[in-house]
Amino acid sequence: MAESSEPRAAEPGIAAANAAVRERFPFDDRQDFEDAERGFVGTAEQAEVRDDDGAGVWSLGAYDFLDQECPDTANPSLWRQSRLVARHGLYEVTEGIYQVRGFDLSNMTLVEGDRGVLVIDPLISAETAAAALALYRRHRGERPVTGLLYTHSHIDHFGGARGVLGQADVDGGVPVIAPEGFLEHAVSENVYAGTAMGRRAAYMYGSALPTGERGQIGAGLGQTTSTGAAGLIPPTLDVTRTGQSETVDGIRMVFHLTPGTEAPAELNLHFPDRAALCMAENATHNQHNLLTLRGAQVRNPRVWAHYLTEAVALFADSVDVAFASHHWPVWGRERVLTYLTEQRDMYAYLHDQTLRLLNQGLTPLEIAETIELPPSLERAWHTHGYYGSVSHNVKAVYQHYLGWFDGNPAHLWAHPPVAAAERYVDFMGGPEQVLRRARESFAEGDFRWVAQVVDHVVFADPGNAEARALQADALEQLGYGSENGTWRNFYLTGALELRKGSVGTPTVTNSPDMMAVLTLDQLFDSLAIRVDGPRSWHADLTVRFSVRGAEPVTLRLRNGVLVHTTGTTPGAAEPDTDITLSESDLRDVLLGTADLTDLAAKGRAEIQGDAAKFTELLGHLGDADPDFAVVTP
Repeated sequence: MAESSEPRAAEPGIAAANAAVRERFPFDDRQDFEDAERGFVGTAEQAEVRDDDGAGVWSLGAYDFLDQECPDTANPSLWRQSRLVARHGLYEVTEGIYQVRGFDLSNMTLVEGDRGVLVIDPLISAETAAAALALYRRHRGERPVTGLLYTHSHIDHFGGARGVLGQADVDGGVPVIAPEGFLEHAVSENVYAGTAMGRRAAYMYGSALPTGERGQIGAGLGQTTSTGAAGLIPPTLDVTRTGQSETVDGIRMVFHLTPGTEAPAELNLHFPDRAALCMAENATHNQHNLLTLRGAQVRNPRVWAHYLTEAVALFADSVDVAFASHHWPVWGRERVLTYLTEQRDMYAYLHDQTLRLLNQGLTPLEIAETIELPPSLERAWHTHGYYGSVSHNVKAVYQHYLGWFDGNPAHLWAHPPVAAAERYVDFMGGPEQVLRRARESFAEGDFRWVAQVVDHVVFADPGNAEARALQADALEQLGYGSENGTWRNFYLTGALELRKGSVGTPTVTNSPDMMAVLTLDQLFDSLAIRVDGPRSWHADLTVRFSVRGAEPVTLRLRNGVLVHTTGTTPGAAEPDTDITLSESDLRDVLLGTADLTDLAAKGRAEIQGDAAKFTELLGHLGDADPDFAVVTP
C-alpha cells in the first residue's frame, strides 16, 4: 500500500456502501428543499466575512462544490443534508419574522416590532452576527435592535451578541432575555472544561480540514463554526417559568422552559399573534446529540421527550409554522404536529430501549450495535443521525444511568492506552505482524477493525510511519462512509493529524467577556482546577482578600487542594498575607491582566504579611494545553 500525505480515493467497499444508501432512502423527496428555499429574500454580495485585521472568519462560498452530484467519498445522505444546510441568505419565515441562515453554525432569527427588531440567537462571532444583521437591514430597513434573546446556553447562540448590540444600548434599557440558569451554564461550560472541549471541537467540526469532496462537507447541524470574536452580553431579564409572557417592542412572547434537554438552560417560545413557534434546538432536522463528541454534560432524552410532548400540548393548536435555531422551518399545522411528535418518539425510543437492554445486561457497545430506529421513524429525514447518532446516543443514555463502568471487572482497572498498546502489540507478535494482518483487513474492507487494531501500534510506537499511514487511511475511509457529519470530521481530522501533525485548535471559547461574567466563586473554582496537585502536596499557605465593600475571601492551599471561603470563620488561622483591594482589581489580578505589586505601588492595594505567599500560590497553578494529542499519545 503506497504511503501518501494526501487524501486517498474511496475504497470499493465504501463506494458500494454509499451507493446502497442512494437506493435505500427517498432521495426524490423534495419537501426539505422546498422548505429550505421558501421565503428567500436575498444574500450577501460579499462572500467573505472578515475580522478587523482582514482575516477570514466565514466564507459563504466555501461549500459551492456541494451543488455537484455526490462523489464516492461522501455518504449521499450527509451530502444531501449539507446541501440543504449550506444555503445562505435572508429568509421570511412568516409575516414579521425572518431568519439569516448559512452565516454560521446556527441561525439568527429577527422578529419585527413596533420600532425595531428583536434578535434571537446572534450566532458565534461578532463578525458573522454583524454581517447577518447588515443583510437583514439591507432588505428590511435600518431598524434598531430593540431586544436580544438567547434561547439557550451554547456559544453558537450568544457568542456574536456584540455584533448586534452595544453595551450602551443595554444600559439604555434594551432587554437581554435568557432562560433561568443561562449565565451559570454558559460560562462554566466554556471555562471549567473549555480547553478540552475546544480541542475536541476542532475535530468535531473539522476546522482544520479543507472543504471539498475528500474533506469537510458539513457538520449536520450546520456547516462548521465561525472563527471570529466570541463574546457575551449578560442577560437582564430571566425567564423563570413556563407560561411566562413578555412583550418587547410590541412583540408578545409566551415562554416554555425546557431545562436539561439540548442544553442545561433552554427555552422554546411562542408568538401567539403570528402563530409561530420557536423550538430553539429541541427539534431540528436531524437526530441531535445526547452527548456531544466535543464533550459536555449528558443530556436526558426522557426529559427531552417530555418537553416535546408538552410543547405539542401547549402550542400545536395555535401554530402555523415551527422554526428553530438551526436548519429550516416546517409550515402547516398538521406537518408541525407530525414533525414534533416524530422527534419526541425518536428520543423516547432511544431512552426506553437502552434501559430495556441495559436491564438485560447488555453493555454500551452491545446496545449500540443492537438498537435501530423503527422504520416509520427512519423514513423521516429529520431523524437521521447527521449530528447525533444512534450509536453514540445510546451510549450516552447508558452513561447517564450507570456511568462509565459496564460492570465487567476486567474493565475496572485496565491499563491506560500506551501501556495497554505496548502489551497488545507484543502479544500479537510485534508491530510488523500486526500491520501485515491489518493490511489484509484493509484490503477486505474491514476499516473499522483496522482503525481499532492499528491504534495499538500507533500508541505503542507513535513514530512508526507505516502504522500512522495505515491508520490514517483507515480513518479516512470510515469518514467517507459516515452519514454523521461530526463522525466524518473526527475521522478525517484524525487522518490529517496522523499524516501532517497537529493542526491546532482555532476557536477560543473562554473569551474576556466570558471571564468577566464569572462570579467570584466561579473564578476561584477556575483557579482550583489549575492547581498542579502533585507539585502542591506539601504546600500549606493561606491568602486572604479583604474586598472593599464586600465580605473577605480566604484561599487556602493544602494537600494539593485550593479551597476558598467567604466571610470570617471563627477560630480560623491568621492568613500568611492579607490583601485589601476592590473586587474589579481582584478580578484583574486573578485573570493576570493586572500586577499586584503595581496596584500596591499606585495605592490601589494594601498588603499585610508576607506578600511573597501570593506569588508562591500563583506558582502552584498550571496552564491548560489547547493542542494536546488526540490520535497519538
